[in-house]
Amino acid sequence: MSLTAEQQTKLERAQKIVGRTFENTQYLLSAITHPSATEGRAVKFSYERLEFLGDSILGALVANAAFHQFPELDEGGLTRIKVALVSGASLSEVAEKLGFADVIVFGSSETGTGRRGLHSALENVYEAVVAALFLDGGIDAAWAFVDRTLMPKMSLDLAREPENPKSALQEKLQEGGITPTYRLVETQGPPHDRTFVAQVYAGDKGLAQGVGRTKKEAESQAAKSTLARLSEFFGIGMTEEQAAEKAAEKAARAEEKAATKAARVAEREAAAAAKAAARAERAAAKKKQD
Repeated sequence: MSLTAEQQTKLERAQKIVGRTFENTQYLLSAITHPSATEGRAVKFSYERLEFLGDSILGALVANAAFHQFPELDEGGLTRIKVALVSGASLSEVAEKLGFADVIVFGSSETGTGRRGLHSALENVYEAVVAALFLDGGIDAAWAFVDRTLMPKMSLDLAREPENPKSALQEKLQEGGITPTYRLVETQGPPHDRTFVAQVYAGDKGLAQGVGRTKKEAESQAAKSTLARLSEFFGIGMTEEQAAEKAAEKAARAEEKAATKAARVAEREAAAAAKAAARAERAAAKKKQD
């Protein structure tokens, strides 16, 4: 595929920033290409799919590093470190310092907008680059980049920073053996100006939804809404009296439901008995006539 002068220039600059000459340059080109530049073309030509893969790879790399670097920390502290490092604010800051803002390939629809999505684009490009490195050079190539650019920000202080909604919810639910998961349930708007709707789940039970300009922001809002309604979902944070009252209400509803079910069964049995009696009566009358 022939490249435009802009693509060629930005690709070469991106390879210098990343510190690798790619065997398959399409991986890196896609990683630095904003969706607005690929309208009408396959999704693989922008960073969207790579960002999805890179998010998982980056999370695993950071979690592994924190696990080995801080053996004294519990799960909550490790979670806070990971969440702080892979947050949108953290990744966009690192990406901007690396110079990624100057190598992102934007479409014409972004012209004159001040690149309103630059903050989220920087975050997405960082994650997409991690995926591109993984695909082109394996986990070692991805780790070398993350270790050089993101790991200097890792510190024990991050474990003591205020929790964000997702980590706070995870710690709260894990007290009861529940691990929350998130699903993207809706995407609104054009590719270059999207709004995401995410829902948090406990097992297969859907809890609250959240809306954001990025998937991570939507998930954070969903977690925040769930935290505010924990007592409604699980009774967490209630006093003993409130918990007892809620349990009594639940028991009353269950008893009422059971009584209703029993009444319906009794009605069906009575109707069946009446039909049987009517059939027997008709049979007796017919026999008498014969």
